[in-house]
Amino acid sequence: MKRIFLALRFALHTIVSHKVRTVLALLGVVIGVFSVVVVMTLGEGVKSFVLGQVESFGGNVIQVEVKVPSTGAMSSDNASSRGQGTQITTLIVDDKDAIKKLPNITSAYAGTIGQERATYGSVGKRILLFGASHEVPLVDEKIVVEEGRFYTEDEASNGARVVVLGAGVKETFFGTGDAIGESITMRGEKYRVVGVLEGRGSAGFFDLDSLAYVPVETLQKKILGVDYVQMISVQVKDISEEEQTVADIVGLLRKRHDITNPDKDDFSVTSTKQVQETLNDVLGSLTILLLALTSITLVVGGVGIMNVMYVSVAERTSEIGLRKALGATSQMVLTQFLLEALIITLFGGIVGIILGVGATLALGVVFKALGFAFSLAFSWKSLLLGAGFSLLVGVVFGLAPAYRAAKLSPMEALRKE
Repeated sequence: MKRIFLALRFALHTIVSHKVRTVLALLGVVIGVFSVVVVMTLGEGVKSFVLGQVESFGGNVIQVEVKVPSTGAMSSDNASSRGQGTQITTLIVDDKDAIKKLPNITSAYAGTIGQERATYGSVGKRILLFGASHEVPLVDEKIVVEEGRFYTEDEASNGARVVVLGAGVKETFFGTGDAIGESITMRGEKYRVVGVLEGRGSAGFFDLDSLAYVPVETLQKKILGVDYVQMISVQVKDISEEEQTVADIVGLLRKRHDITNPDKDDFSVTSTKQVQETLNDVLGSLTILLLALTSITLVVGGVGIMNVMYVSVAERTSEIGLRKALGATSQMVLTQFLLEALIITLFGGIVGIILGVGATLALGVVFKALGFAFSLAFSWKSLLLGAGFSLLVGVVFGLAPAYRAAKLSPMEALRKE
């Protein structure tokens, strides 16, 4: 133990005596650890944020959406085909009614989205319309009517010209005034406001308060001129039977759509749990990839430390020879130089962690100021990862110069002097 303390004292003396060299050596480690901490914290923050947004739609919800046959629901082929205007017209309101009859189903609603210019007095704006069945508040429990009511089953089935405004839409047309009983005009027809929703905020980067809800049949027939829907949301009774319920829905829709080959499915059925698992895998893999890329900075910093240590060994050849001649063992010399590398990298790791904490706190303030419900939770995992990486770099890149110093012969070292 005494030898270790002696080697530590020599190592600290050398580090303090060569400040500029020490700073240059630890700079790469500081940048590397800083990057690791920030990426790790951001990765965990993004994952929590995204999974939380999915959870906000309900943990017992199954989503049915249209997709292009022979493509995956989340594939680029499906996305590009839909983006280029490919329309899938096979999913209809009657599918929703059939799904509601399945076991383990509490409720379901069919929906489709469109846009239309709406006016009220001198105010005119193009708004996003969500045509949905009257069961929406039953499935999406986050929908809360603040004023008035939601439209009824009779109004929905009869295609009544009624509308429920999101908080943002209400503010646009009516400000702080009363909207219930008033009418907004779309396509030359008046739509009576029967309800205003409580402010809900954003889901991801989509403002839910910018939606106006109308009966799905009304949007289909009076505005879009279609007879199909884009999605069906289903609420299940027993979450433990979710997997079987998904299978039941798939089987029912294949039968209704006359599909015998699963590759030809024109719909996809996913549960909240499946979406969360997929997103968790994707975001986790992305975080690992970014960590691998930022670790390159640590490797560069390690190479810098190794070069500095080699220079230090060359400069101190006579010192090493003199110490060995006075009785220092190769093990003591190895320990001293390895401790130098470890101290430099550990100090660099601490500085990097401090800077990383400061950067993530600053980013959290920026996100909050921009209105994003995005919190950066600093975890011990990122701390330990940063410290572990810095120590690993010290051992890996400090060992070779330390071993070279330890193997110097006292006679050869003194002769060089």
